[in-house]
Amino acid sequence: MSIKRKRNKKNELRELDPHLQREQKRYGLALPSREFILEVLDKQGVPISEDKLLKLLNITAEESEFFRRRLSAMIREGQIIYNRKGDICVTDKLELVKGIVQGHSDGFGFLIPDDGSVDLFLSPKEMHKVLHGDRVIARVTNIVDRRGRRECRIVRVLESVNTQLVGRLFEEHGIFFAVAEDKRINQDILIPRENIMNAHAGQVVIVRIIQQPREHAQPIGHVIEILGEYAAPGMEIEIALRKFDLPHEFSPEIGQLSVKFPKKVLKKDLAKREDIRHLPLVTIDGETARDFDDAVYCCQEGKDYRLFVAIADVSHYVRDQDALDQEAFNRGNSVYFPRRVIPMLPEVLSNGLCSLNPQVDRLCMVCEMLWSAKGELIEYRFYPAVMQSHARLTYNIVAELLDQPKGAAAKQHASLLPHIRLLYRLFKVLHKSRAKRGAIDFETIETEMVFNDQGKIEQIYPVKRNDAHRLIEECMLAANVCAADFLQKHEQPVLYRIHEGPTDEKLLALRDFLKEFGLQLRGGDEPKAKDYARVLDHIRERPDAQLLQTVMLRSLSQAMYSPDNIGHFGLAYEMYAHFTSPIRRYPDLLVHRAIKTVLAGKQYAPGDWHEIGKHCSKTERRADEATREVQSWLKCFYMQDKIGDCFGGVVTGVTAFGLFVTLDDIYVEGLVYISELPSDYFHHDANKHVLRGERSGVSFRLGDKLQVKLVRVDLASRKIDFILAENGMRKKSGK
Repeated sequence: MSIKRKRNKKNELRELDPHLQREQKRYGLALPSREFILEVLDKQGVPISEDKLLKLLNITAEESEFFRRRLSAMIREGQIIYNRKGDICVTDKLELVKGIVQGHSDGFGFLIPDDGSVDLFLSPKEMHKVLHGDRVIARVTNIVDRRGRRECRIVRVLESVNTQLVGRLFEEHGIFFAVAEDKRINQDILIPRENIMNAHAGQVVIVRIIQQPREHAQPIGHVIEILGEYAAPGMEIEIALRKFDLPHEFSPEIGQLSVKFPKKVLKKDLAKREDIRHLPLVTIDGETARDFDDAVYCCQEGKDYRLFVAIADVSHYVRDQDALDQEAFNRGNSVYFPRRVIPMLPEVLSNGLCSLNPQVDRLCMVCEMLWSAKGELIEYRFYPAVMQSHARLTYNIVAELLDQPKGAAAKQHASLLPHIRLLYRLFKVLHKSRAKRGAIDFETIETEMVFNDQGKIEQIYPVKRNDAHRLIEECMLAANVCAADFLQKHEQPVLYRIHEGPTDEKLLALRDFLKEFGLQLRGGDEPKAKDYARVLDHIRERPDAQLLQTVMLRSLSQAMYSPDNIGHFGLAYEMYAHFTSPIRRYPDLLVHRAIKTVLAGKQYAPGDWHEIGKHCSKTERRADEATREVQSWLKCFYMQDKIGDCFGGVVTGVTAFGLFVTLDDIYVEGLVYISELPSDYFHHDANKHVLRGERSGVSFRLGDKLQVKLVRVDLASRKIDFILAENGMRKKSGK
């Protein structure tokens, strides 16, 4: 009888699980839920054995295998852990920290806790157990490093995320190993001789890791692909694609879908579309652009301006949740490397059906706006249409049309010239409105690389923005604002492009810095964009303008995608969304679908908007990091044969270990180590961006002009080292 009562008691315990029906429906077994297992373990008050837990929950022999799988999954996610006795412990009760490992090229690392608490230091010894990116559980120690950071020790690796990596193969004393291109992975990967796949030392290879690192053992891998020689043309891009895990090959399924698209717009596709083929719309892009997703036209109505912004209707061809859509979502955006583009969409769409090529029918979504002579938006509407681009113009051609109305370009495009000049008049109206609104107008310098036949840089030169660039920018901004307003008015969720103002900490540091130069940022605790713009206008003609602008820019956060509209600080918009580039940005494609759905009287719901926003922000950052990496490699290669040469440059970064100097004209950045500065003890003031000598009083500040000498170029680490040339201190940044 006692046994029977005991068993009933156990059954009663399982029946207390509030999630039992959910588990039954989801898995076909009424297993105890994770939540209930944690609750039972917590009530025990002490770690217990697996056998005791099975008895407590009355797990039958038929259920035991499935239950143990559940426990394994809970271990992987860091909810429970086995102690040295083999007893099960609730992780949260052990004062352990779960998080992601972030490696550093110097061998140490950090644990980035899941709960957002302060980062913890991982010594080189602890980093020997893991690789960058791994998820771990760690115990905080009482040890504090020399910078005051708490250290931690890894208790368990929850997830090893590096299954394969790109690296360079080396051989020493008959032993092969790969050195990862991602320098945050500091451990060499041992490769058995029989698994090098005929690769030879010095080549770039893809390695599959078959044994993850342990406390007393290095990781082991197999070569699965040979990319080629390290300095081969284009290798820097091949490395970046794999290092940053950028999708760069379309699957056979995508290929099969692509061949089904027609070569031109079909008559049946014109149904329920407005015909605007008569409007002299034109595309205006860079010289090397191949995908044209926006066209513009302006006409005058009395004193008002009617602006048409026609955008390629990608959503007509890429349908929600189809294979093309899934691929576009995974990529998030096109990636633009020097001389090579990794498109978000297959070429049949990106350069074909969806590209607004001249003199052919194209499907588009139109934002038609009416602007007053004072730059006030009177009305707007969105609609699907069919159009023809009347010309493929470039920024340089448009600039020439405006500067030389009787020149050769003007004669060639005589029929379009009046429309271009009207667009320019509207641009000046919108630009005035922008200034009145108080949008921040940072003047950044971009560079263009000229390559030789061998694929190496022959020349680097700055690209100067002209009024044609600004004209198109204002037209796109106008359409994007209308898109955000339209969707918000119709209560349609969407991804807004949001940009937060400065944090309290960054704001305080900026004001302290500006004070050194006799400048003041107004606006109190919550300055607006116009407060920033006011300072920029004040300093524009100063010799230290670039320095001051750089510090102001660094005080702001990075723009991102989110369904929570908090406005765009930098542009001074209450709402803003990306509508104008659906060929190369996934959020724009979502905005198009949302607009179409609203026009049809419905609502668009692609899934969790917050998660989609995080993903699109992540892929954007990934693309930026990859392109910067490739540019750094190319610049290092360009500088290899210039060792010993002297250059003029500007201090663009000040750290505790030295000065980052960007060379004039070619915009290549390198480091002057603190040990190479005049003999003294230099102290770093992070808020004032200065290194100051303790004895001499000599200081080096952000924006100082220096003469430097190139002494070292390391392609593998993408590092360039300078020393001060004789009479290296040219000119200090003034107050």
